[in-house]
Amino acid sequence: MSDSNANDRQMGIELGDLNDDLEAHDYPASSGELTDEYGDRELDLPDGSESFAEVLEPVGDKEYESAEAVRQDVFNFVGSDAVGREGYSDRGTASDQGEGEDEPESL
Repeated sequence: MSDSNANDRQMGIELGDLNDDLEAHDYPASSGELTDEYGDRELDLPDGSESFAEVLEPVGDKEYESAEAVRQDVFNFVGSDAVGREGYSDRGTASDQGEGEDEPESL
């Protein structure tokens, strides 16, 4: 496996072999060229999947200079299925502090 496999799952999106193919592709490349070549590839999301063509559809006609630029648009335009638990935050709220506890003072 190549080093690019470290990027196979990011932000809840599994790119799989598509990641390697995007890295090997000759750039610059248009979004149309990329979707013609790889559009039927499925991106695995936490709650389902979406095709590469579906994800890039909102982009329209765009020229990409690198695989990283393509991945960035994938992360930006993937549907809400990649979000995981919507509204979830691992940060505490004010109601999480026990009653009677003083807030930390800034010195």
